[in-house]
Amino acid sequence: MASSSSPSSSSADLIPSIDAAATPAPTPPESPVLLPIFLKLRGRKVLVVGAGPIAAAKIAGLRETGAAIAVVAPELSPAMRAHVDADPHGIALVTRGFEPTDLDGAWLVIAAAPSEVNRRVAAAVEASGRPLFVVAVDDPASATAYGGSTLRRGGVTVAISTDGQAPALAGLLREGLDAVMPADLDAWVAEARALRAGWRVGHVPLAQRRPLLLRALNRLYGINGAGSEDP
Repeated sequence: MASSSSPSSSSADLIPSIDAAATPAPTPPESPVLLPIFLKLRGRKVLVVGAGPIAAAKIAGLRETGAAIAVVAPELSPAMRAHVDADPHGIALVTRGFEPTDLDGAWLVIAAAPSEVNRRVAAAVEASGRPLFVVAVDDPASATAYGGSTLRRGGVTVAISTDGQAPALAGLLREGLDAVMPADLDAWVAEARALRAGWRVGHVPLAQRRPLLLRALNRLYGINGAGSEDP
């Protein structure tokens, strides 16, 4: 019997051909293992160098943390101006180019300027000897830390990083997680928080807590410990 597949729908036509003689893409150097960490920045100075749309996007997340934000840039994009106008007491604005003294008192630096400016910021931090991390947006060579693609829901924060190599992929993964995370995640957090208080009083070992939590979360949906619904 002849195959029902037509040439136009064959896998050979759907998959782009690969030139065997083409030079393979160079393998990037192995990245060091990074330490994921969440920072408490409320009331602490965060220096943002740059005021374009990318810097403005970073400001949106920083404002949620309660950080004392200092923005240094020769001019502001409309998006950045909107942030400054909306939070004049939380954002200090300096309309000039970056100077090393801008680092004074900072806990974190976000360089969201052109690459040559980001390099100057990174060099100034290195020369100062200050224990400051620099998040250089889309500029891994100037960065000592990377910002993750962040998803917040119901008291849960998930951050995804590709070690600065593929931020667009991190964004796609965030969107995928957003689609599958439960809408009532706040109820999960409330249940876990209430149970944790009792576990600490009762000295319940950490290894036993996850199975107990899973059973408790199942009960929120009327599911018993055997995986079936309660009658």
